[in-house]
Amino acid sequence: MGLLDDLENEAQKRRSDDEDLATRKAEREAAYRTVLEPSMIALLAYLRELTVKLKELQPKIALRYALPGYGDVVGHIEHEYELREERQPSSREIVLSFACAVSSSECPNVQIEGGSRVRALSTLFQRYRLGAPLAPQKDASGEIVAATFKAKGRIPLEARMSADTASGQMRVAFSNFDDLGAVVKLFPPERMGEALYDEIGRYLMREPNGLMRESLPEDYRDALRARVQQQEVRRRWESQIAARQVEEVALLKREYSFGGRLSRFGDAVGKLRGLVGRKS
Repeated sequence: MGLLDDLENEAQKRRSDDEDLATRKAEREAAYRTVLEPSMIALLAYLRELTVKLKELQPKIALRYALPGYGDVVGHIEHEYELREERQPSSREIVLSFACAVSSSECPNVQIEGGSRVRALSTLFQRYRLGAPLAPQKDASGEIVAATFKAKGRIPLEARMSADTASGQMRVAFSNFDDLGAVVKLFPPERMGEALYDEIGRYLMREPNGLMRESLPEDYRDALRARVQQQEVRRRWESQIAARQVEEVALLKREYSFGGRLSRFGDAVGKLRGLVGRKS
């Protein structure tokens, strides 16, 4: 094959790759226009109705966050919602913001000693707007070596849902719901619909839901099931072996004890015979 043939093959490959890219781009744009954009409009309407009902009913929704070095921060959702939409020619974004009021009476009062530990927990309190340390104790050089911490304040919560032609799917990002931090998940066009909106609503209200659970491929599920079965068989064998070992040890003890008694009986007979021999 000559040089010109090599160059022609490379050119064909490049044209094929460009066509594939163009095809995938067109598919993503079509998915956005036909599925994602209408679904985002429907999701916005769903969230608007949801927040109106939550403001009216004012349900008590508790949140609990585990803060390293401190304990659980407990709070309750404030039903004051800000719902906004940002639209561009090729994208839509919905942002829902509200807050969790920290319930100081349900949070621990923690005494922390050691300058480094106080500084570390102070940094976390500042990052999450949980107030400043109380009653700080300083050493001779003026450095804080101990302090009391009790959480207070308000924790901002945000749900951000976006879709665009570039990705061809919906991206959801939740901040400070399951814990103090953000989680992100992508949803393909086929997942859009009322069932997904309901899952999002339940997630926001902290009701049982499967929104952020990953759906595992079937082959991976089969592998997990096979592994669980293997572990169960192994546990049964180990249990049987352990039981057998216990039985064998008990048998050895009985045999040793019986052999010891025979040995002691033999010694006694021998001594008796020796005494009889001396007397005769």
